[in-house]
Amino acid sequence: MSRKLLILAALAVLLPLSAVAYSQTGPYKILQTVKVGGDGGFDYITADPANRTLYVDRSGQPGHLYVYNLDTLAQVADISGVSGHGAVVDDETGHGFATSRAITMFDAKTFAIIKTIPVEGNPDGYLNDAVNHRFYDLSHSEPNITVIDDKDGSILTTINIGGAPEQAASDGHGHIYVDVEDKAKIAVIDANTMKMTGTYDLSSKSSGCAGLAIDAKNNILFAACRDHNDMVILSATDGHIIDDLPIGQGCDGVVFNPATMEAFSSQGDGTLTVIKENSPTSFSVEQTVHTPTGAKCLTLDTKTNHIYTDAAEYGPPPTPAAAPEAPPAAPPAAAAGAAPEGGRGGGPGGRGGFGGRGRRGPLVPGSFSIIVIGK
Repeated sequence: MSRKLLILAALAVLLPLSAVAYSQTGPYKILQTVKVGGDGGFDYITADPANRTLYVDRSGQPGHLYVYNLDTLAQVADISGVSGHGAVVDDETGHGFATSRAITMFDAKTFAIIKTIPVEGNPDGYLNDAVNHRFYDLSHSEPNITVIDDKDGSILTTINIGGAPEQAASDGHGHIYVDVEDKAKIAVIDANTMKMTGTYDLSSKSSGCAGLAIDAKNNILFAACRDHNDMVILSATDGHIIDDLPIGQGCDGVVFNPATMEAFSSQGDGTLTVIKENSPTSFSVEQTVHTPTGAKCLTLDTKTNHIYTDAAEYGPPPTPAAAPEAPPAAPPAAAAGAAPEGGRGGGPGGRGGFGGRGRRGPLVPGSFSIIVIGK
């Protein structure tokens, strides 16, 4: 083996496994990175293509829902006092909703708060049913779903789906699908009656699904799962699994672009996986775009076909406190009960994406950035 090949082989050993396994060339690249700053943590990022706006909810005290121009990424509004996860707009009613502890309803033109809507559970993800003009608030605790009328903000009903929902998708023809992260299932909801009619089982392939998108024309669901780092592709009609493809680590969102017949999955390990639907029965990993670590959520601008994600820089993690001096050995009976290790945010599958929140240092002030990806 030549000296050059030996060096390349050594570098391959040092690279993270995901970079070796998934690195590919392709048509997509980072077009723009804009450091917009702002304080507080962040979660979802949501485009409103019709009004050319982009929403990012920043947690903290008092919390802010920042609104950016989708074309220039200049900030156009700051809805203060909203400390939640994300927001979405119903373009016909002109009303937006943010999943704060009490749902915040706002005017999508003036950005004035219309009302706050107290709900039970712990609001996190969301879906807007653009056909019936209803906002679906997703909660990891019961009630798992609260359905709100887009027109006046009244609560229509609540739905328990037997587990923690992460992302939902609508086919626009009377069906809403919700991934149930802790049950390896997809819940099926009748959009007209607002009742769950059944579930699709994913456990034969994967679990911990945190992203869901739909090709509504061909009734294909794309479920991105954390536990096996894979995309389970299944029929929305009857739930049968069509394919299972690898993605990066720490996914937290999927979108499908019907204009290009591609599904995009964003991961906290710094990868964006592009899956091409060649036909309703044939799928392939088209490309893996390398993104900033922590860019785990995404949104699609259907006008430009651009993907938007966001990330920030973090300082070194806190130095662990020195372990206390070991006490004298306990009697055998007392020593038998060991404390459990680990926690929800400690591993790659945690809510914070790759590395989990427990391994992350403080957010560097002013480092929050919006990233635009396209061809």
